Amino acid sequence: MSPPFPRALVAPEGDLVVLSRPLVERVTEASRSSPRQRIILPFHKSEADPLHRMLNVIQPGSYVRPHRHLEPPKSEAWVVLRGALAFFTFEEEGRVRDCLWLEAGGEHFGVDLAPGIFHGLVALAPDTVLFEVKNGPYAPSNDKAFAPWAPEEGSPEAAGYLERLRGEYRRRYP
Repeated sequence: MSPPFPRALVAPEGDLVVLSRPLVERVTEASRSSPRQRIILPFHKSEADPLHRMLNVIQPGSYVRPHRHLEPPKSEAWVVLRGALAFFTFEEEGRVRDCLWLEAGGEHFGVDLAPGIFHGLVALAPDTVLFEVKNGPYAPSNDKAFAPWAPEEGSPEAAGYLERLRGEYRRRYP
């Protein structure tokens, strides 16, 4: 049996990492091959680092379950480097609060989000590349508080929920 496909690639070595087209292409290819249709390339060298920086490459079929960061509270910021996405924030009970169209080179190309707000995103273009920054450290046991009203990733209901989010985007941006 082969090992599971990684959620993240190994951080590049060295004190200086140059963000380049070849680097982005390598990560993009990995996202296309991933069963999750997305992958992260971290630039921080340790999960204990106080500031996490990464490329997050996502394909349109990928389901990012809405979540928030509570314990400890973490701010996050994203800048779309290539492609486009719908970025959502949600009320406590699951109603969509904000639905933003973010596009590389567009009028709106990124967001900065305070801790504790449910959020999620849907890639609208193939090979969408985000530069993401959030507070560390990372601990899988408490990094994300998943929204109880959103289906689990990989569940039979996830595809339908992803389509409902796409529908909300289309309703707001006809």
